[in-house]
This record gives sequence, C-alpha cells and structure tokens, in this order.
Amino acid sequence: MTARARAATSTNEAILLREDAQGVARLTLNRPDTRNSLSSELLQELQAALDALKDDASVQAVVLAANGPVFCSGHDLNELRAKPERRFYQDIFAQCSRVMTSITKLPKPVIARVQGSAAAAGCQLVATCDLAVASSEARFCTPGVHIGLFCSTPMVALSRNVGRKQAMEMLLTGDAIGAEQAAAFGLVNRVVPPGGLDEAVAEFTRKITSKSPMILAIGKEAFYRQLEMGLEEAYAYASEVMTENMLARDAAEGIDAFLEKRTPVWEGR
Repeated sequence: MTARARAATSTNEAILLREDAQGVARLTLNRPDTRNSLSSELLQELQAALDALKDDASVQAVVLAANGPVFCSGHDLNELRAKPERRFYQDIFAQCSRVMTSITKLPKPVIARVQGSAAAAGCQLVATCDLAVASSEARFCTPGVHIGLFCSTPMVALSRNVGRKQAMEMLLTGDAIGAEQAAAFGLVNRVVPPGGLDEAVAEFTRKITSKSPMILAIGKEAFYRQLEMGLEEAYAYASEVMTENMLARDAAEGIDAFLEKRTPVWEGR
C-alpha cells in the first residue's frame, strides 16, 4: 500500500511520501530541489505521519529515507531569512524539536536510510533515529559555525549519540565526516556500498518485525528513559520494567517457545 502525504509542491507532488509493506512504513523526504531541507511544511507533515504511526498496529518498524542526492540539508535557510521574527524562530525550532522527540517516543524502531549528506538538523534527524544505515558516500556535519549559527538543537541529539569530544569536534569545526568515521563515532550502525543500502535496511527490518511489537515498544521506551537517570534510579526503574515485562503474555510465550525449541507466536500482549 502506498499513501501520499497531504502537503504538495507547486507541481502537486507530495513533499513526504509513505509506503507500507510487510509491517514496515517507509517515510521519504521528497524535496530534492531544496536538498530535502526541513521547511515548516515538511516538519508538519513529518509530525502528522509520526502521530498516525503511533497507534498503527499494522506497522512494526519505520524507515526514514530521502529522494535525491542529499538526505537532508537541515532547516530551510531561505524560509528562516524570509521571516526574521523571534516568534517565528521560536515556533519552527519548537516544531522541529517536537518531531525529534516524537521519533524517540514512537513505540516502534525508526531506522534512518542515509544515501547522501546529512547536515545540521539533517544530522540531528539521523542521530535521533534508533538505528542508521549509511551509504559509503554519505557525509555528516553540523556546519552552523560557518554561517554564524551554532547548531544548538542538533547538538542535543548528537551529544546523546557520540562521545563528548567527537560531538564538540563536529560542532566547533563544522567539518564534514565520512560514513566510516560516523560509524566509528557511533552516529551510524552500518556503512554499505550505495547499491547495498536497501538490503542492509531490510536486514534490520526483517529482524525487528520477527519480534513481539509490544516487547520492542517496552524496550525502546525504557532505553531512552533510563538514559536520563542516575545509576541507582536507572536500575530501580529497569527492574520494575523487567517485572512488568515478565508478566506479559508474549514473554511467557517467548520463554516457553525457547524451552520447547519452537518458533514463538506473538500476540502483542
């Protein structure tokens, strides 16, 4: 099934595409003429898509992709300069932050499929996703310092993905790093030749969709919540999550299937 996002360009082409197949929803940024920059309209469409996916039981994983040679160049600078007003800036950065937070809170794994460069808020988008697969041709940067605009909001996601000194190197210099270096930094999981990108993403989605969606949702939420806690608080919280998890029907089924050497049948409860 293929569905088009509501917003469209002047040529009546959707700026965000959605395609569902085998339990996976693929969202594709479709503003290649603007290097897939995150306009207010595109952020609105991303938010609507994420809201719709939250309770969509037919979807177990989400892939975030992009059309054209660039994954995402960040915010639409032409739009930002066209309306130099404090309230507008506050609104659009809040809008972007909500999209990023929604990805983190979505009860389904989100995989970035990075075919080209990801800059500024585009790099933030990759860092926000749960997993990321990059083409060997992809590049990553937070280049705001080059134009007098420190990448403060991308910094939030970046600093939660890579080491402190690696994050500061990217933020302070604005230099682009290659896909292999991004993998070494911890920004992406896999680097593959351009022709192998879809298969590498599919390998992740096949593994994810074979698991209980309920258990993955429990685990994703717990992962991000415990990151913000102190050690003792995190263990106390995780212990409670484990207890509730053990009482779930899918946990009983999974353990019994393992002991009986058979494939589990998930019920999502």
